[in-house]
Amino acid sequence: MTNLEKYNQVFVETFSVEEDVLDDQFAREHVGNWDSVRQLSLVSNLEDTFDIMFDTEDILGMVSYKEGKNIMLKYEIEL
Repeated sequence: MTNLEKYNQVFVETFSVEEDVLDDQFAREHVGNWDSVRQLSLVSNLEDTFDIMFDTEDILGMVSYKEGKNIMLKYEIEL
């Protein structure tokens, strides 16, 4: 499984969506069930999946599928 496939799977499981909805528009302001609890779940699942530890700024910045990709690059995880 590629890193992108793993990343997508975390979003699919966290938000209970189909993979085909994941695009640059998939963001907190456009996703009805994206709340603070789900955002923390997303962060936790990404940390577990990729064996990383996000800093506070990145946890707060994880507000979209696209921004998440940018944050992952900071941790040397190419998607």
